[in-house]
Amino acid sequence: MHWIALRWSLDADAPDAPVLPTPEALGWWALRYTPHVAWQDEALMLEVSACERLWGGRSSLMRQLAHENPAPGAVMRGAQGATSLIALARLRLFERNESRPRDIPAGLPLDTLTATRPHLDLLARLGCRTWGEVAALPRGGLTRRFGVELREALDTAWGLRPESHDWLTLPDVFEQKLELPALAETAPELMWSANRLLAALQIWLRARQRGARALELQWTLDLKRFNGVNLPPHQQVTVRTAEPTQDMAHLRRLLSEKLALTTLAAPASWLRLRTLETDPWAGASTSFLPEDNRKGDKLHEMVERLSVRLGAHQVVVPAAQADHRPERKQAWRPALQQDKALADKAGKQAKAAALQPDALYPPWLLPEPLLLEMDGESPCYRGPLRKLVGPQRIEAGWWGGKEDGGQPAMRDYYVAESPEAGLVWIFRERPSARFSPAEVRWYLQGFYA
Repeated sequence: MHWIALRWSLDADAPDAPVLPTPEALGWWALRYTPHVAWQDEALMLEVSACERLWGGRSSLMRQLAHENPAPGAVMRGAQGATSLIALARLRLFERNESRPRDIPAGLPLDTLTATRPHLDLLARLGCRTWGEVAALPRGGLTRRFGVELREALDTAWGLRPESHDWLTLPDVFEQKLELPALAETAPELMWSANRLLAALQIWLRARQRGARALELQWTLDLKRFNGVNLPPHQQVTVRTAEPTQDMAHLRRLLSEKLALTTLAAPASWLRLRTLETDPWAGASTSFLPEDNRKGDKLHEMVERLSVRLGAHQVVVPAAQADHRPERKQAWRPALQQDKALADKAGKQAKAAALQPDALYPPWLLPEPLLLEMDGESPCYRGPLRKLVGPQRIEAGWWGGKEDGGQPAMRDYYVAESPEAGLVWIFRERPSARFSPAEVRWYLQGFYA
């Protein structure tokens, strides 16, 4: 067997304090390299004997681990050994800037073995300074005087006893809880600890090959009653995205905007982040053409951020609807649907409308048709209109129903070209009982992008 021991520490001299993921998240990251990962004391242990060849050998694997450090800015130290106890002892020597002894494990100092730490003073009085000197003591007397744990640890270090560990596994749903270093009295104060949870979320998403669609950030209130009012045990905010994402910078901005508009009912002591919806992650597709690789935020990310900042109903987008009336074929809905049921309903309506054989309908419809001015017998909108396609006749005796008067309607629709407005969708209202045969009206119904 071959073990690698890893430990992270924060650099106090760094200008920007790095965000260190939670211990569980560090274990999830290590599962990318081997299925045998466990925490032992202060170090993360990886057993790599069965998979080190897949990474090009031990040296190549160590370089890969250092290059893929899940906590950029934090110092990651590593050591190797034939057993987990030897690897952990060598890691402790490395952190103390001490050179390793020639004889391993017999020459390792006693304080690098966790099982000897309660007995260091007594063992020193017996003249024992290294693992080998303790292992040379009579087994029976050593067990009676210091307990079975020390003898079993020495047998494990020499490979005479099989190792037993609680191996880490990757959960199906992300949910992490974190105690705040101090009581948070305002919502923006929660973001520092939320960054640790977001770093853990990114590791989980990459390991599961998923993209986040909806998250819930919940905090525990430290008071049960405030100013004579009973308080709920928790408060929370929910963040939704239009597309699956692994971009923590975007999720961090959305959470910051949400928290900036939130008032804490009482100081908070705990923070929890969990996923509500995730989708399979297809990866990001890029282009070799420089004009396609534009910098800046994507359109849907900007819309989501504005929706959180201004309110969901202040940023709207057009949505197609299945209706026989052109005025009702388009509705405006919030760009960021906060409710999953409403989002699913809007998606089904758009899909149903897209299946209609109405390829000539423009993407932008006016709420009410605009009466056009006439130049003789030709309609005008920012100049004379030139009809290109048509007519497409729509005729109904119960056109608008009771709410629109229920009068019959006959319309001939055309795709026309305006000198300044481009392609437009117009119609001519044919004579009916409401108009004299000589009275012909033209209306503007929509625009083409």
